[in-house]
Order: sequence, then C-alpha cells, then structure tokens
Amino acid sequence: MASTCTLKPLSNSIHLPRANTLKHLDVTRPQLSFNRPPRRQRRRFSLQALAPSAAVTVPINMDYLVREFSGHGVSFESIGESCVVEMALDNGSLAKLMLPSGLITSYKPFMWHGTTLEVLHTTVSEGEDGEAVIQGGVSMDFKCINDGGMPWSPSNWTLRNVSGSSDKSIQIELGSAAPENMAEFKCVVTLRHNLLASEFTVINRRSSSLQLLGCVMNHLTVSTPDATYAVGLQGSNYHGRRPINTEFSIIPPDSDKKISSTSGGESWAQKAVRGLFSSWETRDGMKDEAVEEDSMIEESEGEEADDYAHMTEEMCRIYMSAPREFTVIDRGRRNSVAVGRSGFDDIYVLSPGSKHDWYGKYAYICIGPTMQTPVSLAPGGTWKGAQYLHNPNL
Repeated sequence: MASTCTLKPLSNSIHLPRANTLKHLDVTRPQLSFNRPPRRQRRRFSLQALAPSAAVTVPINMDYLVREFSGHGVSFESIGESCVVEMALDNGSLAKLMLPSGLITSYKPFMWHGTTLEVLHTTVSEGEDGEAVIQGGVSMDFKCINDGGMPWSPSNWTLRNVSGSSDKSIQIELGSAAPENMAEFKCVVTLRHNLLASEFTVINRRSSSLQLLGCVMNHLTVSTPDATYAVGLQGSNYHGRRPINTEFSIIPPDSDKKISSTSGGESWAQKAVRGLFSSWETRDGMKDEAVEEDSMIEESEGEEADDYAHMTEEMCRIYMSAPREFTVIDRGRRNSVAVGRSGFDDIYVLSPGSKHDWYGKYAYICIGPTMQTPVSLAPGGTWKGAQYLHNPNL
C-alpha cells in the first residue's frame, strides 16, 4: 500500500543533492555554471498569463515500484526526489530514464566491436541553489492549449506498466493527465537490441477542441561536430531559426544570449502559443512587443544540397519535407545513429559547431521531430506520434 505523503509544487528541473550520485545516470560532469535566462516583464498580453497551471507531484514510492515492476531486465534506484529506471537486455544494451520528468539520460546499444557505447549526451551543471541540474539526453516537450488560451504541459510522469523481457525487448509505459481531465498523455519507451523508441498518444478529454504542440529533443553525443555528418537530408527544404529552448535543452552560450536578448528566455512552446494570438491587439492598439521583435528576425531559407551534410559549422534549422528516417555518422567515434519519426511533420537540427572542446559539453548534435504548427484535436480526438533511435552498428 502506498504511504501517505504531502503534495508540493512540481519543478521540471532535476535537482540532485550530491554529485557522487550522478554515477548512476551515466552523464558527463563539466564544471560549468548553469544560469537560466532572466524573465522579462510583459505589458498587456503577458506570457505569465500563458504559463501552465500549477502542478503538484507525489513523492515516488520506491517500495511500490520495486515490488510491482522490478525484474525481467528492469530495476529502480532512488536519487534525491527522483527515481532512475534502468532497462537492461541480455546482450548488454541498456537505457535509463528518470521519474517524474521522463528524461532519458542514457542509451547504450551493443556495438559491432563487442561492447556497448553511449549514444546520448547528458550533462550536469550547477543550478541556482547550488544543486546539480541535468540536461540533454532525450526529452519530450508537449503543450496543449484549451479554447480559453490556457496551456498545460505534461511534466509529472508516472509509471503505469512494464512489459516484455530482457531477452527480446522491454517496454515502459508512462502517463500524465491534465487538470480537470482536459487531456491524457501516454508515452511508451521501448528498448530492443537495435532500437530505442518513444511512442506518444494524446487524447482530448474535453467537449471542445484543443491545440497541441510538441517536440522531442535528442542530444546525440559526438567526438566533435567537425567529424559528424547528417546523411539523407538532401533535397529537404529548411529555414534557419534560433535554438529551441526547452527545459532540458543544452544551448551554446552565444545562442543563449541571442535568446535572452530577443525573447526573454521563453521556450519554443511559449513562443508558439503567443504566435496563436499574434494577430490580437491590446486595447491601446499596440501589439505585444515580442511579436514585433520576432517579425524583424531574418531567417535563412534554402534546400539541402548535400546528401552528406557536414555539421562542422554552427547551425540551427527546421527541415520540412525531410525523409522519415536519416542517419547521423560520427567518424571520430566510428558510430552512427539512424533517427526516425512518425506523426511529426518537421525535423529540428542544431549543431553547436566545432569551436568547442572535443568530447566536451558542446560535443553533440541535437536532433528531434517537432510540430511548428499546432495540431487541432476535436473533442475525443487522438493524436499519435513516435521517434526512433536505430542502432545500425550490429
């Protein structure tokens, strides 16, 4: 029986009490400070008015999780107020995710050279209170907006079910429900010998329509972007943009300054929500100042001409009409990852460039399926999407 507990405000950031507990997460440990961009006060149509409603979380009952779900390749470990869930196959492949955030911190598939290799780039830095804050990995960022214009994001994920076995595949089902039964979110994470999949289902429980936005951020670790290539994007149209700022995004310092000076550090979803109302005017006839600023941003457009696109330069793009699967090759680590998707129209690609240290905090490529245009869900409607990290190295 679950123990009685006290409800308290939920924070999406993962705070860990001691640095020596980080060994369980398979993350790098750069000695860097993490500074959140300052919030800017808005007049009239404030982003604070669009902030998700306050959420609460119940402390994780480790005894219940171990009793009900451990075994067959799944184990649990408590770290601070979070729980690390490990999925391990008999061939050595494993993945780790954290509750309640749902952040996947590690994916180590079995490789051609007879051992495993870390695919994800996850870092730890110092938070505002001196605690360790984890970023990177594979994170999901969804937001639904009701007809009153109030958004909500699933940030408190609970473990609903574990199935499969360590000899073939393991599935972990996570769930999150919006207040007042507005929407239900489900995420199924599957580990197979050659695959790590995240499959999403969103159901509108309201009697009116909902607008849905979403993206998945995959921070893929590389030796250096100079040795990394994206294969298969040739012929895809793209437009440049500023980096997507989600809770767990790793953004190079220069790009972060641009975000702070132009958009107040708001997330991509907040900008998209504000964009839904960009045609609105305040009572004095003046539009929101950030909308005016965004309209002045010049974005590059083009078509990818190279089927072996080099990631050596700084870049941040949204690719449209991209293939459902393409491959990232890192010659330095002699490794490749095939990134696939369904349900998402566009692909986000960020390269910090090769001016940073090899194998350091910014030695990664961030790739993820994304919705740049909200999807409308009718009452009782369902949206399904997925993203896949294939291991072609067996």
